[in-house]
Amino acid sequence: MDGLNHALLMQAAVEGAPYMSAFTIVLVVGFIAAVSIGSIAWYNSKRPVGWEDKERPDVVPKIEK
Repeated sequence: MDGLNHALLMQAAVEGAPYMSAFTIVLVVGFIAAVSIGSIAWYNSKRPVGWEDKERPDVVPKIEK
């Protein structure tokens, strides 16, 4: 009985592998998008204390209010 359970678990792991790959890709792309959008929003917000005279990086687009 134990061998059958092990075989079923292994089959489920192999069949679920494409779903885990897709999940990992979505997770990584979402993290990169969140960091990028958050960085643009932070650079376009009011400057924190000590950063008022710093230049905006060329990579960050200026968004008009």
